[in-house]
Amino acid sequence: MINTAAANPAATALATVGTVLWCIQLIPQIYHNWKRKDCTGVPPHMMFLWVISGIPFACFFLILNTNVILQVQPHLFTFFCGVGFVQSCYYPPVRMPVWKIVAITMGIILVDIGSEIGFVLWLRPLYAEGIKWPSMIFGILASVLLAIGLLPPYFELAKRQGEVVGINFVFLTLDSLGAYFSIASVCVGDMDILSIILYAVIAVLELGIFLSHTIWLCRFKWFGNDRLLQQQNMDAIQSSEEDQTESYDDISSEIDTEKQTKKNTESTFEVNSGSDNGFVYETPTKPRISAIFKFMPRVKSHIK
Repeated sequence: MINTAAANPAATALATVGTVLWCIQLIPQIYHNWKRKDCTGVPPHMMFLWVISGIPFACFFLILNTNVILQVQPHLFTFFCGVGFVQSCYYPPVRMPVWKIVAITMGIILVDIGSEIGFVLWLRPLYAEGIKWPSMIFGILASVLLAIGLLPPYFELAKRQGEVVGINFVFLTLDSLGAYFSIASVCVGDMDILSIILYAVIAVLELGIFLSHTIWLCRFKWFGNDRLLQQQNMDAIQSSEEDQTESYDDISSEIDTEKQTKKNTESTFEVNSGSDNGFVYETPTKPRISAIFKFMPRVKSHIK
């Protein structure tokens, strides 16, 4: 991690550009999620780890007492990551209850405030006295969490044969540029190897996401292999049409069976119709009132 107060102007300029990029990187992704109302392909674990990484980042820059830009950057980063995390929990496919999202968000805010107040008041005097290793722990922890947060998207890529779904490429480009400018600032400045490694890990993981989607495009779109996808779609359509035809045939056969059963039942009633004591049993579907009047006098005569 670079202390820009002691760096040369070139390192300061590069670090500032990288910091600005990392401040605004998530705005395209947030807009993308809001417009689609869907966060498929944007794992909540990624956003959660980035939110958590913003806490040690803020503590690190506050302990070092760097310029205002570097102190504001982790807070903006944490805020935008928090918005993305809430979106990934609220929108499909997760659809977490609102009360649970509010509870998690309030817990993160309380931990952030308590950590910054406690650790900064404790470790800033130690850093001023030349004891720097406690502050470096926060910087390393923040970078590691940031890098680990880029691992969940690879599980999403594995589900879709390498296709990138849900992740906005403008966001990914800005984030990658922020890592490259940060690497350049360290190289021009004090050549901190640890910082270079941590920034490089982030850049490589994001480059892997770009390459994964490029390979998917080469396999299924750019070089004629999209015919395989079209054939699969046609097979799926044909199978659905066959299923619909079979269902129509089943329904027609059921209707014919019901008609035949009804016809047989009516014929059975007609065969069994006859006379008993002068009372004519007719088919139930065709009752005659005259039969009732014929039956009533005979009942009276029988009583007498």
